[in-house]
Amino acid sequence: MDVGGTSIRAGVVDETGDVLDTARTGTPHEEAALEDAIAGVVAELRSRHEVAAVGLAVAGFVGRDRTSVMFAPHLPWRTATVADRMSERLGLPVTLEHDANAATFAEYRFGAARATSVGVFVALGTGIGAGLLLGGELFRGAHGVAPELGHLCLVPGGRQCPCGKSGCWERYCSGTALAATAIELLATRPQHSTVLAREAAGDPGAVTGRRVAGAARDGDPLARKAMAELARWLGEGLALVADVYDPEVVVIGGGVSASAPLFLDDARETYLRAVTGGKHRPHARIRTAQLGDEAAIVGSATLAAESGRRVV
Repeated sequence: MDVGGTSIRAGVVDETGDVLDTARTGTPHEEAALEDAIAGVVAELRSRHEVAAVGLAVAGFVGRDRTSVMFAPHLPWRTATVADRMSERLGLPVTLEHDANAATFAEYRFGAARATSVGVFVALGTGIGAGLLLGGELFRGAHGVAPELGHLCLVPGGRQCPCGKSGCWERYCSGTALAATAIELLATRPQHSTVLAREAAGDPGAVTGRRVAGAARDGDPLARKAMAELARWLGEGLALVADVYDPEVVVIGGGVSASAPLFLDDARETYLRAVTGGKHRPHARIRTAQLGDEAAIVGSATLAAESGRRVV
């Protein structure tokens, strides 16, 4: 299950990573109601399938033992023993996982990072989610919260981030960042995009990352400039990550990856120029994710499997 701030999405997943059935519901923002909703979705799928275990993918800090949620910004859990409570309620083993880790593991087992020893997953969405494989194992850090790559400081004194810092990578390379860059460009050169300028004048909130990406696909010059900025910062950030981890493979996922043909080649070029000793070392293969928005579902189910052939 992928437990997000807006919706709970679940899938019945077999041992080959195939999603056999799905269900979803809205996400309540009160603790008891949220757990009721999760139980309801599980019950719906169990009415049609034999289920062996449940994996919950959560955008937040999950304890290293993967039984508790320490903090999730868009969910009501705070230092909550979610796995134990839900396991007792459902009568099934329940495992928690950070959503980016779950997606990373899915791409490792079934997708673009298959059989990789050292790999990085970067999910470009509202912000940046990330996962890290070391020796073919998920690296969670000493307390279970690594790696928060989206909050690496790329631009000292740059855009303010909701995390409390400024200049974070995700403030320059995400769907939110794409919209922010377009709005900044519109302030100085509105004539370069009559379409986005007109939309911004009517409602600044209409200039979303999705809308900018669509305008870029249609050839809008300002939107393409915003996309070029995203590509630049993606390459710069990946070079920094490569300096630290030296990955074999970098997988780019998340909603923004749907527009990869508009930015990924430029990001690769920036990465090659920016990485330390770039002319004298092997380079990471930079690929787009293969499992799309089902990756967290597939990964959390696969990680949770302890017995049986089908899991949620």
